Amino acid sequence: MSKDGRRFAGTGAQQQAAAVEALGVAVAARVPVLLWGSPGTGKTATIRAMAEQMGWPCETVIASIREPSDFAGLPIVVGDGVRFAPPGWARRLAETGHGLLFLDELSTAPPAVQAALLRVVLERVVGDLALPDDVSVVAAANPPEQAADGWDLSAPLANRLCHLAWEVDPGAVADGLAGGWAAPRVPSLPDGWDAGLGVTRGLVAAFLHARPALACAPPADASSAGKGWPSPRTWDMTARLLAAAEAAGAGGEARSALVRGSVGEGAGVEFLSWLTEMDLPDPEAVLADPDSFVLPKRGDRAYAAVTAVAAVVAADPTPERWAAGWRVLGKAAAGAPDVAAVAARMLARCRPDGTPLPAEVRLFAPVLRDAGLLRG
Repeated sequence: MSKDGRRFAGTGAQQQAAAVEALGVAVAARVPVLLWGSPGTGKTATIRAMAEQMGWPCETVIASIREPSDFAGLPIVVGDGVRFAPPGWARRLAETGHGLLFLDELSTAPPAVQAALLRVVLERVVGDLALPDDVSVVAAANPPEQAADGWDLSAPLANRLCHLAWEVDPGAVADGLAGGWAAPRVPSLPDGWDAGLGVTRGLVAAFLHARPALACAPPADASSAGKGWPSPRTWDMTARLLAAAEAAGAGGEARSALVRGSVGEGAGVEFLSWLTEMDLPDPEAVLADPDSFVLPKRGDRAYAAVTAVAAVVAADPTPERWAAGWRVLGKAAAGAPDVAAVAARMLARCRPDGTPLPAEVRLFAPVLRDAGLLRG
């Protein structure tokens, strides 16, 4: 995809490079990710090479040869109770403290195994063992019609993953065979990168205010439901991936792949097009000169602009920035009181200790009092 949301028509090499970059961002952000591609196209080799490049252990679990108890835990009697003992691969990851859990051949997992995987993929919990935060879940799958005894993914499992298309580039294959394969790179996200989540969640919220039907739209057919589709969970995933991509300096094609892989092609294209036409003011520039702020006339733009200002204040709530944020909300209250009230709740939650209440707070006193956020 290009930055304006149209279908990306680059070469196979560019598409594959975008998929590798998107995979690295998802791993760095600890968002479960699934590579879809034909058999023999290097998905498994890429994921293992990525782990080696990071210096991380990679535990490979092939879904077709596992039982539900390999993920839900094996019940054992301990005293008067029952524990669900995790398998060896989960214990090794827990002992190491970091690594990749690689679920290979995911489309060969029968429904009972897919059901057992739900908590593993979303919460990284295996039996009674919670895997460390520095364990990333990565999967690979062939399309069901190309897999050995293939199954469509269940909608609940598919909705826990970012789905990336793995394209084959003949030139890259030829170069790799002749000169060796380039090692994929996982970006190192700076400390505090997730402070940008407030802005990206605000953008997603503004879009869903404009397109409420896309907040949750599960597909009717099993094949489509087994890929990315819009739900509150995948929209939150989209916001997280966009914040990570921004922190990593990822390219436009990789960002597009991450958005479309999370919420599906249709919703993803619409969101990307909406982002392009927003043309929003820089929230940091607005805070530097709050009196110059002009509220956009269109409702979704107003929502995005005001919530972005509140989000960057919440990420670094100094007394000066907090006061400037309220001045922006004071200007917004006349034209969009409902939008400003949402942002006011965000600011009220991050009040720096000892900071006096500015005059603009009076405009939102009933809302803040009802939410239990007005004090002092």
